[in-house]
Amino acid sequence: MTLPLGLLRTARPRQWVKNVLVAAAPAAAGDLFLHRTLLQLPLLFLLFTAAASAVYLVNDARDATADRAHPDKCRRPVAAGEVPVPVAYAAGTLLAVLTPVTAAVLCNPATAGLLAAYLLVQLAYCVSLKHVLVIDLAVVTTGFLLRAMTGGPALGIPLSRWFLITAGFGALFMVAAKRYSEAVRAAREERADRGATRPLLREYSDGYLRFVWQLAAGGAVLAYCLWALESGGTPAGVLPWRQLSMVPFILAVLRYAVFADRGTAGTPEDVVLRDRPLAVIGLAWTGLYAMAVADV
Repeated sequence: MTLPLGLLRTARPRQWVKNVLVAAAPAAAGDLFLHRTLLQLPLLFLLFTAAASAVYLVNDARDATADRAHPDKCRRPVAAGEVPVPVAYAAGTLLAVLTPVTAAVLCNPATAGLLAAYLLVQLAYCVSLKHVLVIDLAVVTTGFLLRAMTGGPALGIPLSRWFLITAGFGALFMVAAKRYSEAVRAAREERADRGATRPLLREYSDGYLRFVWQLAAGGAVLAYCLWALESGGTPAGVLPWRQLSMVPFILAVLRYAVFADRGTAGTPEDVVLRDRPLAVIGLAWTGLYAMAVADV
């Protein structure tokens, strides 16, 4: 069972929570609980999980030699020898081929196209783009944005420009906060080579990464507020739920910014899943947005 378990660990199960973003477009449109949406979303989640797993397998196979010299990454299954490099390449390639084909058969060509684009961009990142200044931030942000977009074409839901802008800036905020946290952690551990965790960190200054996540946070808040205000008024005697949802959204950004500023946002999934105040704020936003969609 060493090989199957090693392949599973290489696929990063903890990262699969990111693929919940496939529900973003139908949720924003108020179609989340429609019968066809509930049937299609689990499939989209599995397809993006397979696509992301393909990228992780190829990435770890390609970086196996470098990972063996890293104090933390040396425990990855490929670097540790639990999964042979050719097996990791073969499994990643197989998933990369089958995922868009499956999407074309079970969903539609647009969904297959988005998954193929995700795979091409992320594999290009593994090969070379992760070494290109600024482009690396854009590529990782694009991965989050494509997840959030996929539910639209898959379910025939038009994507609002404000939805795309908010999702894009929100993704950049989290990506830049992650990079900033990695840089702060490296500085605290006083590593002689700041690139020991991620080589490109040597090229970024702390001030620049802080500027990026602050700019992205401001862009996300502004876009969301314009989106909420543009939705128009509500019938007399009914609370403006969509506009009220701006309050928990802003609070959520401010709360996450606390971890970004401390340099402890290196693992976004841990921040989102383990911070109780952030979870409460998220539930409050979900409730208010749900009321807005229901037009109660």
